[in-house]
Amino acid sequence: MKRGDAVIRSLNRGAPQPALERLRQEFPFLAEATEGYALGDVWSRTGLDSRTRQLATVAAFAALGETPLMKVHAGYALNIGVSEEQLKEAIYLVTVTSGFPRALAASQALSELFAERRRQP
Repeated sequence: MKRGDAVIRSLNRGAPQPALERLRQEFPFLAEATEGYALGDVWSRTGLDSRTRQLATVAAFAALGETPLMKVHAGYALNIGVSEEQLKEAIYLVTVTSGFPRALAASQALSELFAERRRQP
């Protein structure tokens, strides 16, 4: 759990993840599994750096059509120095593996994220 919390804070500018905290209120087992296993055991492994891990995750969620989760991870990617152009390249790859409809949906979600970030002070 401690490693999972550290992963979240490293990706989210030192803050907890709001969606995970909301999940913890109603579905504590899912929140614990996410923080303990997905983040603490898997995400904290040393085989990939955080940038590569985020790009892979963005591409995977885009390919699955899970644009809300993709957008969260794209935000984390931006937080740790992945560029907008690199995120776009990951989405271009989705056209090959999952088709244009999923890539187009992902591109719209990324455009929303980029616009939100530009409006922030």
